[in-house]
Amino acid sequence: MPEKVALYCRLSNEYYHSESIQNQKLLLVEYAHQKNWEIFDIYCDENISGLENNRPAFQRMLTEAQQGKFSIILCKTQSRFTRNMATAEKYLNYLFPIWGIRFVTVVDQIDTKNKRNKKTRQINALVNEWYCEELSENIKKVFYQKQKQGQFLGNYAPYGYQKSPDDKHKLVIDKTVAPIVHLIFEQYVFEKKSYAAIAAFLTSKDVPTPSQYKQMQQKDTGRKGIKNVGIWSASTIRHILHNAVYMGDMVQNKENKASYKSKKVVPVPPEKWVTVKNTHEAIIPYDIFVLCLEKRKKEAKKV
Repeated sequence: MPEKVALYCRLSNEYYHSESIQNQKLLLVEYAHQKNWEIFDIYCDENISGLENNRPAFQRMLTEAQQGKFSIILCKTQSRFTRNMATAEKYLNYLFPIWGIRFVTVVDQIDTKNKRNKKTRQINALVNEWYCEELSENIKKVFYQKQKQGQFLGNYAPYGYQKSPDDKHKLVIDKTVAPIVHLIFEQYVFEKKSYAAIAAFLTSKDVPTPSQYKQMQQKDTGRKGIKNVGIWSASTIRHILHNAVYMGDMVQNKENKASYKSKKVVPVPPEKWVTVKNTHEAIIPYDIFVLCLEKRKKEAKKV
């Protein structure tokens, strides 16, 4: 009776120019047929880093491996399975032998049945992780240079702006909600209202919150749809009033990932923020923003 094999394919964003999931599948299917292995299933994860362990198909495959539904896992390379050194050690050298799973790769010729290539597997795991760390640092450098050029790198434009249809790295005024930004600054500077009072006023007028407006623009209603009204918070008002983007300046690099292995972000000290003046049209005149800043400083002294 032929041995049952699970084929695992993974593709990250950095690979989309050079290969495809389909190419990986064809390679693995052909290899399995050459070995007379019976294909149990093909598991595929796309646009997910090899450092991530919470890959849907990856986790399903591991669950079924532990259940003994197949005896071999076949990948193109060890890096397709994982780029995390700890994950490689955990499964290839500890759990897979316990579960009776043989791990095989086509290109780098890893085979856990061969005890002599254990060092090769461990070296591969180390190199794969180094690759991720180096890639992360290179991406950071590229982003930093783009920030210094005044290019907007956020996923979503700040409330009151849109990404230019001609250049996604440039902001243009969103005339639909820019008046709301004006209103917030006017009420704070000239009417002397607090953050909470401004938030309460906007809520009473059923003005969609920034998150609601973002959903409306993307037509991303979610499972429960978009609420007709929302509650503005004092912190949202504070964030808008503190943001120099509204006087035409780009301020970025305010937070970074804690490490290349983590999604957690940590704040960056203000002295390391990247500020570029006059990168886009201002919603709030410079003198009004200065008055807002002075008012905040006076309020801070009272606390």
